[in-house]
Amino acid sequence: MRKTVMITSLLLISAALFPQPERKLVILHANDLHSRLTGYAPESAYTPLTINDDRTVGGFARIATVIMDEKRKNTGTTIVVDGGDFLMGTLFHHLEPTTGFQLPLMKEMGFDAACLGNHEFDFGPGKLAEIINSSRLRGEIPSLLLGNAIFDRDDPADDSLEELVNRGIIRETMIIEKEGLKIGFFSIFGKVADHDAPYAVPVKFEKQKSAARRLVQELKNENCDIIICLSHSGIQKNRKGEYAGEDIDLARSVKGIDVIISGHTHTLLEQPLTVNGVKIVQTGDYGRFVGRMELTIRDRNVILDNYRLIPIDDRTLGENRIHDLIEAQKIMVTQKVLSPLGYDFTSPVAENDFSLGCDEYGNVGESNLGPLIADAIHYYVNRHSKAGTDVSMVAVGVIRDSIVIGTQTAPDIFRVMSLGSGKDEVPGYPLSRLYVTGRELKTVLEILLVASKSTPAYHCFYSGLRVNYNPSKGLLRKIRSTEILMPDGTSRQVSFSKKDTELYSLTANSYMLEFIGIIKKMSFGLINVVPKDAEGRKVTDMKTTVIDMNDHLDGVQEGKEWLALMEYLGSMRDTNGNGIPDIDRKYSSAVRTFFPEGN
Repeated sequence: MRKTVMITSLLLISAALFPQPERKLVILHANDLHSRLTGYAPESAYTPLTINDDRTVGGFARIATVIMDEKRKNTGTTIVVDGGDFLMGTLFHHLEPTTGFQLPLMKEMGFDAACLGNHEFDFGPGKLAEIINSSRLRGEIPSLLLGNAIFDRDDPADDSLEELVNRGIIRETMIIEKEGLKIGFFSIFGKVADHDAPYAVPVKFEKQKSAARRLVQELKNENCDIIICLSHSGIQKNRKGEYAGEDIDLARSVKGIDVIISGHTHTLLEQPLTVNGVKIVQTGDYGRFVGRMELTIRDRNVILDNYRLIPIDDRTLGENRIHDLIEAQKIMVTQKVLSPLGYDFTSPVAENDFSLGCDEYGNVGESNLGPLIADAIHYYVNRHSKAGTDVSMVAVGVIRDSIVIGTQTAPDIFRVMSLGSGKDEVPGYPLSRLYVTGRELKTVLEILLVASKSTPAYHCFYSGLRVNYNPSKGLLRKIRSTEILMPDGTSRQVSFSKKDTELYSLTANSYMLEFIGIIKKMSFGLINVVPKDAEGRKVTDMKTTVIDMNDHLDGVQEGKEWLALMEYLGSMRDTNGNGIPDIDRKYSSAVRTFFPEGN
């Protein structure tokens, strides 16, 4: 005991007499890039090799220039990291399992490390392993972090991803040593991100705070000068207008973290939040900004010297080699994805002189884009499927981008509805159809009305439907009447009677329709909606609800939301005679299907 005290005392005296030199660290960071390799929007306006001649933002060629310039001019150490969801969101992501293009590109741009977010799991853990393996065959990739994953010993579906962890290709923690500085990293996969990653199964995730404490201690044991958490968890403002969320809770609860690079919530912080001494940063989304944090590390004290967001726009000249690599990949996307569908990367689909948007964190009821998408699905399914559909619907949570003023091409339209995959070679969730009684239809509408109040992502837009409701009434009592709108302009009243067994068809993407089947579970057995097929039989496997868009061909020809939108826009009139369809001006403002009682 006396010997231990003596050694500790000597170390303290030594630290006082011989303090560590002051060192500088610059952290460049991004999050939620979602495969936005090219600038937007519209994408046809993107000119990365010239400056001051377009209004697009983002683009990996421009980001590469910023990273390279910063590394040249910064004194001390510069590291570049990403807070997750770097994949999924453009036509590029569809080829990742076979081409492994983006991760080596990010390494060449200068990224040192990235954590895995929920959208990296969109194709499942097996496909994620394929993407990483394909990427490593192509070239060196950034270090990948996944700090709190729990793999299933009995289910082989996650074995290939677990193998990458066992081989150290995906790590819980990592240390970068540069210029005498020992920089420790770990990552956390958040609770909300876990909820938003249904295809990560059978992978589960350890509780965030307990995992963070364990990982911080590991890095402390390695005598790191600074500990950085890449957290795909997030922050956002609460109803009081104050910042809250998992990363703030993490900073308050776990000692030893110096910096949290946040992601998942797409929150743009102009300056870091400091919580319990921890600096929290996030750059919004889609590569619109790169964050630059300048720190001084003095005797294990981490001091924030400066922070700014670097805008990624047409003031920055793109890096030539990165641009050329992306251009070559665009050709492959056209060959593999668009050409078989009769499209290409650059041909105009439609044009518009007004913007269409849907802000999940704004007033979703005022969206003009949601109703357009719902109408597009309705048009598409009733045109291609013999059975058609009575009601089409789309949720805010699957609308991923706006349509800005300009000429829209296939990449612009795909970005709007870019999530998921089906059983074919065409990206996107397949469209599905199920049947419910009039009473069950009312229940679905009621539940979604209530759910959207707490979770705006559940707010839905409908086509083929008119609803009269009283918003002041209680649960399951708001909907007063519902009409199905017929193609000939007439309508038919929906009966809410228990005795009425007439069925009505609902169409949405397959991911969203699964919500209908779990209403009973969500309501703890109090409310039940039984999804049915056209003959009234209970649907037990939601895969059987996928719509066959061409029954003249063998197998199921899947329909996709983005293809519905492409076709619907292409059907619109060319009002100015330039050969390009113009988006109907009825969508210049919100098109409503829900009407308060008395209106």
